[in-house]
Amino acid sequence: MTDTILERCAAQGLRMTDQRRTIVEVLETAADHPDVEELHARAAALDARISLATVYRTVKLFEETGILEKVDFGDGRARYEDAEREHHDHLIDVTTGDVIEFVDPEIEALQEKIAKKLGYKLQGHRMELYGVPLKKP
Repeated sequence: MTDTILERCAAQGLRMTDQRRTIVEVLETAADHPDVEELHARAAALDARISLATVYRTVKLFEETGILEKVDFGDGRARYEDAEREHHDHLIDVTTGDVIEFVDPEIEALQEKIAKKLGYKLQGHRMELYGVPLKKP
Protein backbone atom coordinates (compact mmCIF):
# COMPACT_ATOMS: atom_id res chain seq x y z
CA MET A 1 0.00 0.00 0.00
CA THR A 2 1.36 3.40 -1.02
CA ASP A 3 0.96 6.08 1.62
CA THR A 4 -0.55 9.02 -0.24
CA ILE A 5 -3.00 9.61 -3.05
CA LEU A 6 -0.31 11.59 -4.87
CA GLU A 7 2.11 8.66 -4.68
CA ARG A 8 -0.54 6.29 -5.99
CA CYS A 9 -1.27 8.66 -8.87
CA ALA A 10 2.44 8.60 -9.75
CA ALA A 11 2.51 4.80 -9.44
CA GLN A 12 -0.43 4.62 -11.88
CA GLY A 13 1.45 6.89 -14.31
CA LEU A 14 -1.18 9.62 -14.15
CA ARG A 15 -0.23 13.04 -15.46
CA MET A 16 -0.44 15.44 -12.54
CA THR A 17 -1.46 18.96 -13.50
CA ASP A 18 -1.50 21.75 -10.92
CA GLN A 19 -5.29 21.43 -10.77
CA ARG A 20 -5.13 17.68 -10.13
CA ARG A 21 -2.54 18.30 -7.41
CA THR A 22 -4.92 20.75 -5.75
CA ILE A 23 -7.76 18.21 -5.91
CA VAL A 24 -5.44 15.59 -4.39
CA GLU A 25 -4.53 18.03 -1.60
CA VAL A 26 -8.23 18.53 -0.82
CA LEU A 27 -8.85 14.77 -0.83
CA GLU A 28 -5.88 14.01 1.39
CA THR A 29 -6.97 16.55 4.00
CA ALA A 30 -10.68 15.66 3.96
CA ALA A 31 -11.89 14.23 7.25
CA ASP A 32 -15.35 13.61 5.81
CA HIS A 33 -16.85 12.01 2.70
CA PRO A 34 -17.21 14.91 0.24
CA ASP A 35 -19.25 14.79 -2.93
CA VAL A 36 -17.99 16.34 -6.18
CA GLU A 37 -19.63 19.69 -5.51
CA GLU A 38 -17.99 19.91 -2.08
CA LEU A 39 -14.64 18.86 -3.53
CA HIS A 40 -15.02 21.59 -6.14
CA ALA A 41 -15.83 24.24 -3.55
CA ARG A 42 -12.79 23.31 -1.48
CA ALA A 43 -10.47 23.06 -4.49
CA ALA A 44 -11.75 26.33 -5.99
CA ALA A 45 -11.02 28.06 -2.68
CA LEU A 46 -7.37 27.11 -3.26
CA ASP A 47 -7.34 27.68 -7.03
CA ALA A 48 -10.21 29.60 -8.62
CA ARG A 49 -9.30 28.22 -12.07
CA ILE A 50 -10.54 24.72 -11.17
CA SER A 51 -13.86 24.02 -12.86
CA LEU A 52 -16.55 21.63 -11.70
CA ALA A 53 -16.00 19.63 -14.90
CA THR A 54 -12.31 19.20 -14.02
CA VAL A 55 -13.24 17.85 -10.59
CA TYR A 56 -15.77 15.43 -12.13
CA ARG A 57 -13.20 14.16 -14.66
CA THR A 58 -10.50 13.82 -12.01
CA VAL A 59 -12.73 11.98 -9.56
CA LYS A 60 -13.86 9.62 -12.32
CA LEU A 61 -10.24 8.93 -13.31
CA PHE A 62 -9.23 8.33 -9.68
CA GLU A 63 -12.16 5.99 -9.19
CA GLU A 64 -11.37 4.04 -12.38
CA THR A 65 -7.74 3.59 -11.30
CA GLY A 66 -8.68 2.44 -7.79
CA ILE A 67 -7.38 5.52 -6.01
CA LEU A 68 -10.80 6.67 -4.79
CA GLU A 69 -13.84 4.70 -3.74
CA LYS A 70 -17.37 5.93 -4.34
CA VAL A 71 -19.74 5.57 -1.39
CA ASP A 72 -23.50 6.12 -1.40
CA PHE A 73 -25.24 6.85 1.87
CA GLY A 74 -28.75 6.91 0.42
CA ASP A 75 -29.00 10.68 0.07
CA GLY A 76 -28.66 10.73 -3.70
CA ARG A 77 -25.10 12.09 -3.61
CA ALA A 78 -22.08 10.06 -4.64
CA ARG A 79 -19.38 10.70 -2.08
CA TYR A 80 -15.73 9.72 -2.14
CA GLU A 81 -13.04 8.43 0.18
CA ASP A 82 -9.50 7.19 -0.22
CA ALA A 83 -9.67 3.61 -1.48
CA GLU A 84 -6.69 2.63 0.67
CA ARG A 85 -7.94 3.90 4.02
CA GLU A 86 -7.97 1.54 6.96
CA HIS A 87 -11.07 -0.65 6.99
CA HIS A 88 -14.07 0.89 8.72
CA ASP A 89 -17.84 0.82 8.67
CA HIS A 90 -20.29 3.73 8.63
CA LEU A 91 -23.18 4.89 10.79
CA ILE A 92 -25.25 7.52 9.01
CA ASP A 93 -27.42 9.91 11.01
CA VAL A 94 -30.50 10.16 8.79
CA THR A 95 -31.62 13.41 10.45
CA THR A 96 -28.40 15.34 9.78
CA GLY A 97 -26.55 13.29 7.18
CA ASP A 98 -23.52 13.07 9.49
CA VAL A 99 -21.38 10.01 8.85
CA ILE A 100 -19.60 8.33 11.74
CA GLU A 101 -16.79 5.90 10.94
CA PHE A 102 -16.27 2.99 13.31
CA VAL A 103 -14.63 -0.40 13.66
CA ASP A 104 -16.04 -3.08 15.95
CA PRO A 105 -14.02 -6.29 16.40
CA GLU A 106 -17.13 -8.24 17.42
CA ILE A 107 -18.92 -7.30 14.20
CA GLU A 108 -15.84 -8.15 12.15
CA ALA A 109 -15.57 -11.57 13.83
CA LEU A 110 -19.29 -12.26 13.37
CA GLN A 111 -19.09 -11.49 9.65
CA GLU A 112 -16.15 -13.89 9.27
CA LYS A 113 -18.08 -16.54 11.23
CA ILE A 114 -21.19 -16.13 9.06
CA ALA A 115 -19.19 -16.34 5.83
CA LYS A 116 -17.41 -19.48 7.06
CA LYS A 117 -20.72 -21.05 8.16
CA LEU A 118 -22.05 -20.46 4.65
CA GLY A 119 -18.90 -21.93 3.10
CA TYR A 120 -17.07 -18.74 2.18
CA LYS A 121 -13.89 -16.86 3.02
CA LEU A 122 -14.51 -13.12 3.11
CA GLN A 123 -12.55 -11.02 0.66
CA GLY A 124 -14.04 -7.76 1.91
CA HIS A 125 -17.27 -6.12 2.90
CA ARG A 126 -18.99 -2.80 3.34
CA MET A 127 -21.45 -2.04 6.10
CA GLU A 128 -23.59 1.05 6.49
CA LEU A 129 -25.97 1.53 9.38
CA TYR A 130 -28.68 4.19 9.20
CA GLY A 131 -30.18 5.63 12.37
CA VAL A 132 -31.55 8.53 14.33
CA PRO A 133 -30.11 9.75 17.63
CA LEU A 134 -31.62 8.29 20.76
CA LYS A 135 -33.60 10.83 22.74
CA LYS A 136 -31.86 11.95 25.91
CA PRO A 137 -34.08 11.72 29.05
